[in-house]
Amino acid sequence: MTLVTTTIENRIARVTLNRADKLNAISLEMLDEVIAAAHALKDAPANCVILEGAGRGFCAGIDVMSLSSLLGQDMQKVLVERTHGERNRFQEFSLAWRDLDMPVIAALHGVCFGAGLQLAAAADIRIAAPDTKLSVMEMKWGLVPDMGGMVTLPKLLRGDVLRRLTYTAEVITAPHAVDCGLVTEIADEPAARALELAALIATQSPSAIRAAKRLAAVAETHTEPAVLMAEAQAQAALIGTPDQMAAIARGMAKK
Repeated sequence: MTLVTTTIENRIARVTLNRADKLNAISLEMLDEVIAAAHALKDAPANCVILEGAGRGFCAGIDVMSLSSLLGQDMQKVLVERTHGERNRFQEFSLAWRDLDMPVIAALHGVCFGAGLQLAAAADIRIAAPDTKLSVMEMKWGLVPDMGGMVTLPKLLRGDVLRRLTYTAEVITAPHAVDCGLVTEIADEPAARALELAALIATQSPSAIRAAKRLAAVAETHTEPAVLMAEAQAQAALIGTPDQMAAIARGMAKK
């Protein structure tokens, strides 16, 4: 069985975690399929990506039984050795989605725990069903978030909230997650809402959407002068291009 499936229609890629019988818990095999799915989208004819889970939940986290196969191995080699640029295999699992040049929307339902939460945190937007439960779950197993979460979560959460959720492995509700910035919005049908939003994004200028994503990343991490320069350079590169002229034509036609 394919553990991750990807379909592309109307320039929208839908990537589904497909291990429903295990609440999409991430086995080592599935980990590699998630990474491969992200890498395959780099050159795909898509303007937006929806990341979702089959069955009753988005992702219950790492499959602890699968991890048992690592016992007895040299963990310095498994975790500290860089296998994907500046990352290991587990960090690439989530950060490969952040690296995509098109927006990624995570549609959450059921549970979003541990590895699943770190995967969702790498998306640009997170839409959750009202009854979704979320947790930085690693402390429950005597571990810390190590799948890119400490890169992405501090951009979403205040430091004290991040520490509390990490230290306690507390399970929070979707409304609470919205309040603290972990979830973007709540929808009764998150996948349908994600598709609606993706369809809107897919109608925009592809080059402007990609430039906006790059610019937002600069804005989160760089100094004011660097952000101002990045704004100017991005705009200068867009003005007068075929994509921009097409956007003007669409706007004038609607007007």
